[in-house]
Amino acid sequence: MGDMRLNKIIADAGITSRRGADELIESGRVTVDGIAIREMGSKFDPDKVKVAVDGETIKRSVTKSYLALHKPKGVLSTMYDPDGRPSLSDFIDLRRERLFHVGRLDKDSEGLILLTNDGDLTFRATHPSFGLEKTYIIEHDGNLPTGVEKVLLKGVELEDGMGRVLSFKELSPRWIEVTIHEGRYHIIRRLMEAVDVDVLRLIRTKFGPISLGDTPEGRWRDLNSGELTNLRNVLGL
Repeated sequence: MGDMRLNKIIADAGITSRRGADELIESGRVTVDGIAIREMGSKFDPDKVKVAVDGETIKRSVTKSYLALHKPKGVLSTMYDPDGRPSLSDFIDLRRERLFHVGRLDKDSEGLILLTNDGDLTFRATHPSFGLEKTYIIEHDGNLPTGVEKVLLKGVELEDGMGRVLSFKELSPRWIEVTIHEGRYHIIRRLMEAVDVDVLRLIRTKFGPISLGDTPEGRWRDLNSGELTNLRNVLGL
């Protein structure tokens, strides 16, 4: 096979994304043939070395899985919570393969989140340079400030720089729909707070070309071949 970056070897095993693998390497939790490796960008031939995370030898994933989960409110966007709070793994306990989440939704937000063991897809889908668009519907208290659409489309100065939406649509007197391409921490909630919109519910309905559709809350489905092809095309895979 030839030499491969250590973070990709870990990601291909379905342990975590490449970014997550870098964190594991940096913290000294990864060994190669029993030797801890902390250097970013290190390369090895996965067929000739034994890679372990926290002392457990990893195995390469042959079959890739791609799931769309409808995350309920109150669930953490993590596969495991040491404090026992509800997490994503609670909804896929029948799946035998090791999966990780593509991006996050905050605890109080709902809707579409992807789960996979494809490290390359996760890396691209969460990297800012690919600008994957995400669509959300927002329930508010019915009092939209005058001109809020223009303000959000133009951009709002936040504590970590400008933020803006790509599209804005009023669906009803209490619901709006916005699309963004950013993944900054709580970006939608911070934008709404900046323009005095009181968010009652925040639901992600689209992640790139993938739609939540009629997937019930707390349930998941496998992506179909057309969805996966579209997602790969958008990400240049």
